[in-house]
Parts: sequence; C-alpha cells; structure tokens
Amino acid sequence: MHAPVKPTAATPPRSPFGPALALRLAWRDLRGGLRGFGVFIACLALGVMAIAAVGSASRGLTEGLHREGRRILGGDVAFSLIHREATAVERSFLEGRGALSTIATMRGMANAGDKGAALIELKAVDSAYPSIGEVVSEPAGPLSDLLSQSNGSFGAIADPVLLGRLDLKIGDTISVGSARVQLRASLVSEPDKIASGVGFGPRLLVSQDALRATGLLQPGSLVRWTYRVSLPPTASDDAALERLTADAGHQQPDAGWEIRSRANAAPSFQRNLERFTQFLTLVGLTALLVGGVGVANAVRRFVEAKKLDFATLKAIGATGGHVVAIHLTEVMIVAALGIAIGLLLGAAAPFALGYALRDLLPLPFEPTLAPGELVIAALYGLLTALVFAILPLGRAHDVPVSALFRDQIEPDLRRPRLVYIGVFLAALIGLVGVAVAFAYDRRIALIYIAVAAGIFLLLRLVAWSLMALARRSPRPRNPALRMALANAHRPGALTPSLVLSLGLGVALLSALAFIDVSLTRQLTQSLPDKAPSFFFLDIPNGQSARFDSFIAETRPGATLERVPMMRGRITSLNGVRAEQIKASEQAAWVLDGDRGITYAETMPEGSIITAGEWWPAGYRGEPLVSFDAPIAAGLGLKVGDSVTVNVLGRNITARIANLRTIEWRSLGINFVMVFSPNTFAGAPHTNLATVTSGTDATAGADAQLLRRLAVEFPSVTAVRVKDALEAVNTIVSQLATAIRGASGLAIASSLLVLAGALAAGQHARLYDAMILKTLGATRRFILSSYALEYAGIGFVSALFGVVAGALAGWGVVTQVMKIEFVSDPTGAILAATAAIMVTVLFGLFGTLKILSKAPASHLRNL
Repeated sequence: MHAPVKPTAATPPRSPFGPALALRLAWRDLRGGLRGFGVFIACLALGVMAIAAVGSASRGLTEGLHREGRRILGGDVAFSLIHREATAVERSFLEGRGALSTIATMRGMANAGDKGAALIELKAVDSAYPSIGEVVSEPAGPLSDLLSQSNGSFGAIADPVLLGRLDLKIGDTISVGSARVQLRASLVSEPDKIASGVGFGPRLLVSQDALRATGLLQPGSLVRWTYRVSLPPTASDDAALERLTADAGHQQPDAGWEIRSRANAAPSFQRNLERFTQFLTLVGLTALLVGGVGVANAVRRFVEAKKLDFATLKAIGATGGHVVAIHLTEVMIVAALGIAIGLLLGAAAPFALGYALRDLLPLPFEPTLAPGELVIAALYGLLTALVFAILPLGRAHDVPVSALFRDQIEPDLRRPRLVYIGVFLAALIGLVGVAVAFAYDRRIALIYIAVAAGIFLLLRLVAWSLMALARRSPRPRNPALRMALANAHRPGALTPSLVLSLGLGVALLSALAFIDVSLTRQLTQSLPDKAPSFFFLDIPNGQSARFDSFIAETRPGATLERVPMMRGRITSLNGVRAEQIKASEQAAWVLDGDRGITYAETMPEGSIITAGEWWPAGYRGEPLVSFDAPIAAGLGLKVGDSVTVNVLGRNITARIANLRTIEWRSLGINFVMVFSPNTFAGAPHTNLATVTSGTDATAGADAQLLRRLAVEFPSVTAVRVKDALEAVNTIVSQLATAIRGASGLAIASSLLVLAGALAAGQHARLYDAMILKTLGATRRFILSSYALEYAGIGFVSALFGVVAGALAGWGVVTQVMKIEFVSDPTGAILAATAAIMVTVLFGLFGTLKILSKAPASHLRNL
C-alpha cells in the first residue's frame, strides 16, 4: 500500500519587484522626457554649483598658499621681533640653520614739500632680498641698483598709490625722516606681500641703510624685524621645520619672537579665507534650501500628473511601497542630473575665475579640481532633494485609487507612513550633520540651521494662518475680491508655495539691507562728536614736551591725549604657553602676534571696571595688569590670574588686578592690557597721541599740519582718522559687494521657485478660466481677481519677510559684528515692494496665456 501523501503548503510566488526593476521602470518612464522638472533641475543645479564653486575656489587658494608658502614667507621659517633687532647670539643661532635674510617694516611719513606729506608703510630689505621670488618694478632693473645710494639720496621703489596721492613721478625726491629718498621705480608686485598684511599707507621699498639714515629707529619705535631662514635642500623637510621651531624655543626662551613656517605663511589670511568660505557656503546652502521648495513643488506636480500611472500600477497588483519606490527612483535620477550640472559648473568656476582675474589677484590662486569639495556639494544636493521629495511622494502609498482621482477636489490630508517620515528625518539629520561637520565655525553653522528651520516653520504657519483667515473672512460684495479670497484657501491653492518662496527671498534681501545700512552707518556716520582727528605714533620721549607745544600752536583749542606705548606678545597665561591656549574665536587674535600695551596711573577714559579694583596711586608692588573683560572671558582668565608678556626681549609676568569693558567706538586711546606704572619703569618706549579738534578742520589745514610735522618731527608718524576709515570702508565695501553677489544666487532660487509654483497652478487656473469664460466672465474680471489674490499673498509674505529679515539682520549686526543696529527699513521696503510686483506680474503673465485660449478645445478634456 502506498502511504497517504501529505499536502504541502503552497509556496507563495516570489515578488519580482526589486531595485533593478524599480530602476528599469523609472528609466523607462523618463524616456518620455523631463517635462515639469525644469525648475527642479535648475534649483538643484544652482545651489550645488554655488557650494561646489565656493569649495573649489577655496581649495585653490588654500593649495596655492601651501604651495607658495616659501615664496610668501620669504623662506622656510620666519622669526619676527618688535621694537628691536636680534642680538648677536640670536642671529648666530639663525645663521647656523640656513641662509638668512632680514627685512624691517614700520610706518613713516613721506614728505614731498609743497605737494604734501602722506603716511607710508616702509619696508627695508637687505642685499639677500628676495631670497625666493622676485620684485617686479616699472621700470625693471636690479634691486641693488634701484635701492642704492647715489648723489646723497637713497633709491626707493614706490607704490603707484603714493605717486598719485602726492602728485609725484619717477625721479622725484622726497624726505623720509632725516633721509633723502629718490623714487626710481613704481612697485608692481612683491613676492611676500600677503605675509606683510594690510597696511593703511602705500608701500615704500628701501634698503636697510636708508632706514637707518632716516633716524626713525629710536628706542621703543614700532618697527618689526623679520629674520627669514631658508633651510639647506638636504634638511628642508617638515621634520627639519619642527626641529628648528622647537630648538628656537629651547635655546632662546626669552627672545619673544613670533615664529611662522612655510606651512602657515599667512595664518590671518587663511583664517579669514576659511570664515568667508563658510559664509559663502551657507549662502549656497540657502540657495539650495530655497530651491528645495521648488523641488517639493515639482514633486507635487509630478505626483498630480502621475495619478493615472499610480492607479494603473495598483490595479495590476503593485503595492504602495512599489509605487513610491519606482517614482522616488525616478525623482532621484532627475536630481542626479541637476546635481551633475551643478558640479560641472561649480568645478569649472574656479578656472574661469582664475583666467578672468589672473592679472588682478595678488594671491597664489591655483585653480584645481577638488574631488572632496565636489563630493560634499553632491551630498548637499542629494540630501536636499531627498528631504523635500520623500513626503510628497510618500502620501501616495496608502491613498486608494478613487481618492487619487478625487484629490484635486478634496485633497487627502492623511500624513505619510512612519517609514517615510523616518526617511525624511534621517535625510534631514544627515543634511544638518554635513553642514555642521564641514563648517569652520560650528557655532555659526548651528545658529544658521536653527534660524533656517525657524523661518521655514514660521512661513508654514503664516501660510496656514492666511488660508484660515481667508476661509473665515466675511464674503465681500465685490465679486473679484470674493473670488480672490476663495482662491487663497481652496484645495490646491498656491498660498503655501508662494508664501514660502516669497517670504524667504524677501527675508534674505531685507536682512542684507539692514546689515548693509548698519555697517555703512557704523563706518561713515557713527563717529562720536569728539572723535580724534589724528593719531600720532612713535613720538620720542625726549621730544614729547616740544610735540605738545607744536600741537598747541598748530591746533589751538584742540584736545591732546598722550600715553606711553610699547608692543608686547603674550607668551603664556597662568604658566601655559600661548600656543596651547584654546581661546574663543573672538579672543584668539590677542594671542596672534604682538599687541600694543601701555602703563597708566589712572584708569583710561571710556573704561568701566567689571571685576577687581584699580591699583592705588604710587603703587610699587608686584606687576599688575588690567585686562579687557570680554577678551579675558574668551581666554578663560579671571582676576588673580597671571599673564606673561615679552617686551623688548624680556618676559614679564603680571597678575590681573581688574577686568574692564572698553568703549572702542569712541576712537580714543585704549588698550586690551594696561599695566601698573612700576611694571616698565625705565624701559625705553615712545608715545602715542590723539588730537581732537574743537572745530572741523579743512583738508588743506590737515595737509599743512602734516607738512610741518614731517619737517619738525621726522620720526613721528601721523594717521588721519578719516583716511584710515576710508581705507577700512573700501575693504568692507568690496566684501559687501561679494556678499551681495553671492546672495544673488539665493534670490535667483527664490525667483525660480516662484515661477515654478505659479507654473504648477496653471492646470487649475486653466480649469477656472475656461469655466468662468463659458459663464460669461470678462477678461478684466478674471485678471483683477487673480491680481488681487497674488497681491494679497505677496503683501503678507513680504511683510513677514521684512520682519524676519530685520530680526536676522539684528542678530548678525549685534551678536556677530558687535556694532549698533540701524533700523532703517528703506532697503527692506523697496525689496518687499519689488517682490509684490514680481509676484503679480509673473502670475498675470501666466493668466494672460491661459485667457488667450478658446474654451471649447479645453472643456472637452476637463
């Protein structure tokens, strides 16, 4: 007999659906074209291009700085001293390590007789300069010949700015201190310009013999001596650099020199470059986030257009997950196309910039492909596309076919499944993580993310509130106004998209306007009523009384303030070396190089003690110092802590007696560190003075004072406050122009989103227009109702944008820039007005195209 056969459970057929099938179906669907994805691609490409271009250009500058570090620095390692030259022992130590060249830099006055006098930045070089690179002059010639002494005059190469300022020409002779200097060429470029930093006066290149002949080298003069060591080729690797730096600290512990190597030839410039790169990257991210709204609008429009496809796929057995997977794949393929376009343009931008500005950039800019920066830009783009696309697509998962067909009349308000919300949150966290991880200042990045999230949420709230208000408003008697209100809150209304795109654009423009006017007012109109007219530096102690008489004679009634001044470098805090201190971003500059210091019996004007007490008159105890309170907080200092500074080659340790806040905007004399008088008893120093005129002196009177000063006090340097502010204003204006240009990308994204939102509503508008025209509505009535709708939404969005922009501008101005906020809304109102006009014009342009169509041909298809 046969044993009974046991029935076996039927194995369910294995689903053929997988990533390969989803990709194949998505690719097949895309063969029909990219209609409806134009704004989607443009928004992603624009944002990715901005981030990629900024990152690539920054990498080009950074690599150029590293590659040309020896040329910029003038050697492998540079040792700088303030006030004094290196001793024989120190110089012997440096000469034993490699080829040595020396330069000296200081400010001075160029006296051209009747043509006037001007502040200059003197640079005195030795016979070995430049040890790396070359000085380019017009006319060209050997540097030794151009700077040599001939017929009682020393040669010099002058910045063309100096020639123009004093109406000079090549061959003319000027006085610098006690020396006669003949201008033999104009300066085109110098290899170490970046390392010298930004000065307030034009460059004058002379020999060190000429500098000594000027008589400007007095005890305590503000001169910086820099000794550049070029290591021998057989011992010039990074390990040799580290050994030399370490040996300098061990063998010459009290030298007090500032040491820089070819790896950080221009540390200040590098930090500023990183800050500016972060800012521009955040601007690019803003453009990308604004474009994300366009991505969401395009995906919603895509979902609307694909309802029949969704229904068909579900009818033949596809699950909601299959439908979402196929079309998410399709959307991400389109996103990859937009990202690829952005990467291509962003990678090419540095090369175009380098070519266009090759003769203007004073920087070692080497355009290069930066794979790391391009990957980061692509990651930004992919995460942004996923964040803004997943929720609109996820809504289609559980919606039945019948509801999909009814969605235009009665939208389905159910939330997407938790899995799609989880994907959204994961992508959002990833986007935030990328923005923070690759930021130069993570605190700024976190603030930006919080502000951006807050603005997005507030704009959604504004849109919801506007729709609720329109829904609950009494029905007006005017038919056009009644229809405009109905359009603002009906199913599928444009209100959320328009509010988001317009609000973000106006907020950005308004913030820039408030920042710009505050910065401009700070630089041009915020001077106190008693601001000094001049600063005078390097006043010799032995001539201070005669200088006071000179000011009293030339500026009767003017207020003169004069204090002793030296330069010193902080070497340690509480016994910890300055290089090991982890200072805040706002206080780190105090540890970078030397600082101006003084001593005083009484507290300087414009100071308020916040902790501790000022020392009594005639104090003769241990050295004490008064410290700027915010800087002390950034360095982790408190009353009772110790500060060691190196002055004139000596390390001096003082105890912090008090902390004080300083009113720097008064432009009066004040210092981060003020020591008790006994600290520097007998030390050589010069004086710093300010002169505040009782009445506004004319430019001619100022020029006459400078000419007399150059004759009677050739070693004294004068800085006219107005000229200094104009120099600063020029730099800030150039930065502001760059910021406006970069911010234009975010504005362009807003316009693209606006155009995309209006285009997305064209189908519904077509339906309305055809029905209204069939019922007898005139073109004027339809246009007026739409114009009222667009104007109303535009007005509310612009109003929010102005308020949000003002708050953002206030935060940047007061918390980041630390200046006074100016609440001048003129620029913001102009931006808001322009936004409303653009909204109405864009909307009516699309409406006119609709109204030009005959109803009959469309009513058959509605």
